[in-house]
Amino acid sequence: MKLSGWGRYPVVDCGTAALRGPEDLGGVLARRGTLIARGQGRSYADAALNRDLTLSTLGLGRMQAFDADTGVLTCEAGVGLDDILRTFVPRGWFPPVVPGTKFVTVGGMIAADVHGKNHHRDGTFGAHVEALTLATADGEVRLCNRLEHADLFRATLGGMGLTGVILSASFRMQPIETSFVLAETVAAADLDAAMAVFEASHDWPYSVAWIDCLARGRRLGRSLVLRGAPMRRRALPAALASRPLRPAPEGRIRMPVDAPSLLLNRWSVGLFNGLYHRRGRARPGPRPVHFDPFFFPLDRIDGWNRLYGRRGFVQYQCVLPASESAAGLAALLGCVSVAGQGSFLAVLKRFGPAGEGLMSFPAEGYTLALDLPLRRGTLALVDALDGITHAHGGRVYFAKDACCRPERMREGYPQHAAFDALRKAWGAPRKFASELSRRLEL
Repeated sequence: MKLSGWGRYPVVDCGTAALRGPEDLGGVLARRGTLIARGQGRSYADAALNRDLTLSTLGLGRMQAFDADTGVLTCEAGVGLDDILRTFVPRGWFPPVVPGTKFVTVGGMIAADVHGKNHHRDGTFGAHVEALTLATADGEVRLCNRLEHADLFRATLGGMGLTGVILSASFRMQPIETSFVLAETVAAADLDAAMAVFEASHDWPYSVAWIDCLARGRRLGRSLVLRGAPMRRRALPAALASRPLRPAPEGRIRMPVDAPSLLLNRWSVGLFNGLYHRRGRARPGPRPVHFDPFFFPLDRIDGWNRLYGRRGFVQYQCVLPASESAAGLAALLGCVSVAGQGSFLAVLKRFGPAGEGLMSFPAEGYTLALDLPLRRGTLALVDALDGITHAHGGRVYFAKDACCRPERMREGYPQHAAFDALRKAWGAPRKFASELSRRLEL
């Protein structure tokens, strides 16, 4: 079967199988060749692709236990974040960390050790995982936590499925009084102003910025910084107070066909960015916003990746150390602006300290994410961006990466040698691999 990530590049002809339950694992692991687990396929490039065998975990979709006293939810790895939200928000609970889409699985959230708008305060999703069960290369299922198989636990957080197949996990949910966020938009005239807003917003639980990546000169890095905090019930306006824990609205806008690639050019993106910036400045807030559009604005469009045309797109995401962020971000944005490959989605976030996963992406500093339509020159541009990132001591996100060089990966992830050694100790290289791990020589 031909498979791709969410960016629709690369497309790989993969052998496929599906787990209906943990009992299927013995036969799957006994097959010759390597495999990689795959959930809803929302990593962007080749992280969840394996030519030998790509193993769907969507059959592992059962919620197993919930402790209302501690907030600990135990579920199988194929459970979707959307199912968790649908089930628990009306009951007054919310996941501790959510990525930019709710159409991901718990196993995928652990494998990528996802981050959200609250990383500066709450860290990655892995920081809230109490335990997980992992099928290793020898066919055994092992309980991993911070006491038992702690080394395997740390390697699995952010390990992109390369330590084994995650079967289930237990993690802490957080109580909420409402399903609304008090949101405020702050317009920033340039990159320095945007970073100043972030540094002044540490007490806000959530923060993220949209950047006009085509702005140049004195306007380089002009942004809209969105800040938010969970709303208490007593703070809701009367129109919302009667139903404070309302779920996400049903229904989505469907993108039925691939958009013509000619629609995405410097002028159309520039026009969109200008209008979007003016609209954001006109709605500063603070105002109540339902959690769904606040955290997952693009999920309302079913198949929004088709907006980038049949050839797909590459998402480039990097993190730069705090001391290098100002210079590095200016260089990255300047490179994109000069190339004229503007993006509708240019997102900036402030990260807190690095987490415990050996190969987890976040580190103290700033992270920039860019969607770049795939066309002539795009991969060369991404390579140039990668060069800037690594010149400033940064690294790329495996869940988004499409073309990082192995030597740059090794420079960006100083614990890769420990990760490799642990994989070898558990026999993982002979059984677990992906097109990403082959490309990066992991």
